Amino acid sequence: MSIGGNKAGKNTLRLTAWATSAVLGWGIALAAPMSASAQSLPPDQSLDDSLPAPAPISGQTADPATASANSAQTASSVNQATGTSSDAPPNMRLRLDPITTSSALDDDLRRVNSREPTVDGLRMRPQPDRADAQGIPLGTFTLRPSVNQSINMERNSTGPNKDNRTFLQTDLRSTLTSDWDRHALTITGEGVWQKNLSGTAAERPVVTLNADLRLDLPANTTAHVTAGYQFYREDTNDPNAIVGASKQSAVNQFSTGLSLERDFGLLRGSTAVALTRTVYSDAVLSDGTKVTLSDRDQTAGTWRGRIGYELSPVIIPFVEADLGAAVYDQTRDSNGYARSNQSYGGKVGVELDLGEKLKGELGFGYQHTQFDDARLASIDSPTIDGSLAWSPQRGTDVSIGLSSTVQPSTTPGLGGYTAYRLSSTVSHQLRDNLTAKVTGGTIWRDYPSGGSVADETEYDAALGLTWGINRYLDLTGNLGYQLTTRKTGDDTRQLQAGVGLTVKR
Repeated sequence: MSIGGNKAGKNTLRLTAWATSAVLGWGIALAAPMSASAQSLPPDQSLDDSLPAPAPISGQTADPATASANSAQTASSVNQATGTSSDAPPNMRLRLDPITTSSALDDDLRRVNSREPTVDGLRMRPQPDRADAQGIPLGTFTLRPSVNQSINMERNSTGPNKDNRTFLQTDLRSTLTSDWDRHALTITGEGVWQKNLSGTAAERPVVTLNADLRLDLPANTTAHVTAGYQFYREDTNDPNAIVGASKQSAVNQFSTGLSLERDFGLLRGSTAVALTRTVYSDAVLSDGTKVTLSDRDQTAGTWRGRIGYELSPVIIPFVEADLGAAVYDQTRDSNGYARSNQSYGGKVGVELDLGEKLKGELGFGYQHTQFDDARLASIDSPTIDGSLAWSPQRGTDVSIGLSSTVQPSTTPGLGGYTAYRLSSTVSHQLRDNLTAKVTGGTIWRDYPSGGSVADETEYDAALGLTWGINRYLDLTGNLGYQLTTRKTGDDTRQLQAGVGLTVKR
């Protein structure tokens, strides 16, 4: 009996030792892959929880001091295996996302441009084929088109003469934006097509295309290569419009330019050249007679240079100089005047940069324009130019613009005039899906004293509302008023109202 009991006891000890070895082997085998793939741990699971404690050998009692020593030794070995410091707090959670590591993280560090955001401000997903972003992906570009169809009413009056109309208007807008690591290309397009349903007032179609290629060059240098095209029909209220024409001239304008900007530490330097080609079509009188306006076709070029000094990152005063020339295709126009001209000017001002909340600049200068024909008096005028972008609170944006330009004239004996323009826009988000926009401005056309043409001033104001029905459909409404006052001659008034629907992607 005693011999059988001893054999049974030895078998029991052997079975217990075999089971303990198997448990310890499984625990070590499981601990190794879990430490290697620590980034896949769920957020609510700690590192210590992933390692099972060693089971006590049968017949032995676990000592608290020994258990704590074993835990510390286990944690130290795990920290050494995973590359973490032994000073790291216990139960530290590892949240390394494999999507944002490796080559993807290195690519983001190399990028000069931030990734193209969504139009509606939704949070971007790491997947490039995200379905929550507006726009149509085209390789490394994103296309954002929109179409607005509206019906409008317009009331025009010049003295006792009235001309009203009701018309359909289609607005096409599109933006193509690149998403490159370096450099950037932005192409914008806009088209306005009008069709009169009643009335005889002139239709005013517009087509605008602009492209801007930004090149990020070495040594803190940035270059911009631009190109553009614009088509519009000359406004009846334009000083150079043909009086009594049933169809004003169509203007085709082509432009291109190159600019360089460089940071020299405290100094900021920039230079730019631009070239513009303008072509006029024939105007049509009420009796069908065509008036040729090819004598207005011209090519104009300008050069501009600026140097600024950084008093602080917020305030940068600058000095700017410019040169220009306009060459007409015909040496003399239909009235026998040589209207080709040269100009030069300069200004001093200051740039203000307070980040996204407030940014702009303001400059004062002087412009001189000399014509080839001695019978045309030169134009000397002070200039004021500036821009301001202000966001007093989230959802509210204010922009103000000032500009001074010398415009050519077709009046016999008059070379041109200076146009001073002030424009402003206030956009406010009334609700998440309702935005109001108020625009206003004025243009003062300053003619040389002693001439046959008197000064005139144009005022305009408009109110627009946009209701976002959903992310692809907007309901729009607008109301605008324009007044042109003249020292000599009748004033002109225009009232316009319309409602439309915008489809966008």
